[in-house]
Amino acid sequence: MVKPKAKTKKEIGCEKGISEKELDKELDEIEEEFESSDEEEENKIEIKASRPISKVKKGDKIKIDGKEYEVDSHYVLIDHKTTKEMAIEVFDKEDKDYQVRYFDDQVEKTLEFYELQGEIMFVKKPFKKIEW
Repeated sequence: MVKPKAKTKKEIGCEKGISEKELDKELDEIEEEFESSDEEEENKIEIKASRPISKVKKGDKIKIDGKEYEVDSHYVLIDHKTTKEMAIEVFDKEDKDYQVRYFDDQVEKTLEFYELQGEIMFVKKPFKKIEW
């Protein structure tokens, strides 16, 4: 069996090819640009806090995009040793369950809002404004 000869860059039509190192560098730059712009878009959340989020407790009210929720519990979801991932379980007037999650050392950058679907699955929901 005869193997076909590999084509050179010139044969492919690339007279001035880009090296693999240059290509990797260019791809890294593009990925960084997209990742940072995504993070900036996601984290444009307006926060109006009447006290530190760590002081939010059962019975308190939280407003997310103008809708009021009542706090059911506030606890450590996962202890990562250097930081804690926190969860605030809330419910609305229709008794639908939600979670507000954040890392205790970077609250403003890590706030996320989830809606309970079914019995155990939480689905992330976008939001623009939160107040407590």
